[in-house]
Amino acid sequence: MLQKIKERILAGGEITPDEALELAQKAIRSDLYAAADEIRKKFCNKTLDTCSIINARSGHCPENCKWCAQSAHHHTQIETYDAISIARLNEQQGIKRLSLVTSGRRIKASEIDYFCDIYRKMGEETHLHLCASMGLLKREELEKLKAAGVKRYHCNLETASSYFSELCTTHTIEQKKETIRTAQELGMEICSGGIIGMGETMKQRIELAFELKELEVCSVPMNILNPIPGTPLEHMPPISDEEILVTIAIFRFILPRTFIRFAGGRARLSRETQKQALSAGVNGLLMGDMLTTLGSGVNEDKSLAREAGY
Repeated sequence: MLQKIKERILAGGEITPDEALELAQKAIRSDLYAAADEIRKKFCNKTLDTCSIINARSGHCPENCKWCAQSAHHHTQIETYDAISIARLNEQQGIKRLSLVTSGRRIKASEIDYFCDIYRKMGEETHLHLCASMGLLKREELEKLKAAGVKRYHCNLETASSYFSELCTTHTIEQKKETIRTAQELGMEICSGGIIGMGETMKQRIELAFELKELEVCSVPMNILNPIPGTPLEHMPPISDEEILVTIAIFRFILPRTFIRFAGGRARLSRETQKQALSAGVNGLLMGDMLTTLGSGVNEDKSLAREAGY
């Protein structure tokens, strides 16, 4: 079955949700990873897509997302950062893309011009590809960001529609999709993914992948839950390395042409497991610190990528 589905995808066909679930449950792991890597090599080049993010403001976020350290509903600590200095450092380290990320449902209308000024300055002082992650923005606010140089908008779905309300009740996944569609109508690229290991099933991860496929996103961040003390998910048991790798491989079958970006939470994995991920479907890395948790060293990531053939 694996060989048949792989050949169909290599020929330009698609996998069904039922087939994806069967592969996740029954395929020999090494064969599954190798097939996902073959699909990646067919539809993507050998260049690893690199990006970094900046926590553009401290939290006190009114949303109650159970995974997040920046929610005012939880009891955690966060910091603020100098965006322009970090932008220059990222460019010096060879990172391609940079995004400002804010907590909250959306930034205030009074803040949009402030952030646009930062983007214009970053555009003047660096050659970075600029991205933004600022919540559920309205059309006119997205238009301002685009005019300031933002090419790609980031809005994670986080998890499947069937599970989202178990994790957050102060906004909906449909509101996220509406923001994504509006940004697309304005000509912006979309980066959207999720977090695995929050208690969802493999079937729900596959559901998320197909929702992202329907939205035609170009970049899918694959985050692994890092249970943060003070959040409702602080005692969630970590998922296994095998489950992470299988999820990545299945996403590659569903999204053969998309950048699948290993993002937050991967620092807890061994170097060998991260290298395996680069040969099981991953072709992008989020480098540096991950908003509220420690990320990976840029030089170490570059070395890892070269060893994996990028």
